Amino acid sequence: MGRSILTSREKEVFDYLIMNKSTKEIAVLLGISEKTVRNHISNAMQKLGVKGRACAVIELLKLKEISL
Repeated sequence: MGRSILTSREKEVFDYLIMNKSTKEIAVLLGISEKTVRNHISNAMQKLGVKGRACAVIELLKLKEISL
């Protein structure tokens, strides 16, 4: 694939999501606001053309952008 679809921060957010972290927990871990976390998730979903976090995770797994 060459280049990653996600920014490093978006990937970091999804890495925490698959660890079952909440938006609030991710915000605290990364030292950013919950709104910023939601923006990263939203941006990634838009890039992937999916609706919902679960669909984004499935797509990212298929693309080997993230792993379990």
